[in-house]
Amino acid sequence: MADLGISAGQRVAVVWDASSPKEALTCLVEKLRALTGSEDLVSVENLSQLLQSAHKESSFDVILSGMVPGSTTLHSPEALAEMARILRPGGCLFLKEPVETAVVNHSKVKTASKLCSALTLSGLVELKELQREALSSEEVQSVREHLDYQSDGLLALQMAGRKPNFEVGSSHQLKLSVARNTPSGKPTVDPAAAKLWTLSANDMDDDSMDLLDSDELLDPEDLKKPDPASLRAASCGEATKRKACKNCTCGLAEELEKEKSKEEQKSSQPKSACGNCYLGDAFRCASCPYLGMPAFKPGDKVLLTNSHLQDA
Repeated sequence: MADLGISAGQRVAVVWDASSPKEALTCLVEKLRALTGSEDLVSVENLSQLLQSAHKESSFDVILSGMVPGSTTLHSPEALAEMARILRPGGCLFLKEPVETAVVNHSKVKTASKLCSALTLSGLVELKELQREALSSEEVQSVREHLDYQSDGLLALQMAGRKPNFEVGSSHQLKLSVARNTPSGKPTVDPAAAKLWTLSANDMDDDSMDLLDSDELLDPEDLKKPDPASLRAASCGEATKRKACKNCTCGLAEELEKEKSKEEQKSSQPKSACGNCYLGDAFRCASCPYLGMPAFKPGDKVLLTNSHLQDA
């Protein structure tokens, strides 16, 4: 454990699962207690119960997960996020997990790149690959028993990651250099920096100044007048009941106004309400406006103009 940088006084968490051999787990915990100098500084956690643990954030300096010899632990994104939460700022996570060397669709075992992505998404930085080796025969058997997985392209990958030197959700007040003697209290501006963003009239005649003509940024297509039909919104008027917007600019309001005036004009014209008008003059009354007009089919709506009414 000396190569992991664990020293006396550090709080260490050992995360294990069902694939971890008990004898190897006990031996690892004893070595860690000897390095830290106290039994209370080493905590042993089951991976399946880690999310239900009562550890506060920033509780451990070092976390070892899947590091028990013979373990074939798979780490979920939720478990990695919880480990990052209980790590103190600047603390380290040492992790070991079997990975696939080939891309396999819908595989429960990650590739090395996916494992690095999962560690990054959990909030860890400065990821390092410490060791990559073939699985032992005991580890291959453990993958079959505990993970129900079989592949010839598995490797044991050992990674290390560090938590940033700040806690998630922490805040710090920024100190701004504000001149107290200024009545407005506005920050002072460096004259050299202000000069970089200043353009004077003399600069317009300076050949070294690279100035662009705004008209050169336009293409010939930009200068063409657009087709009014192309300016109409795609969804405008496509509903069952067409309705123009309050500030309609596509022409739908004018079109609906014309249709409305046509409907009002038709409704203002007199309509026949007699049930015998369609039979002909023999069945029409003396004041019928259809006198002199040929018979028409039942159900047809015959509209009379004002001229017909005057003639009648």
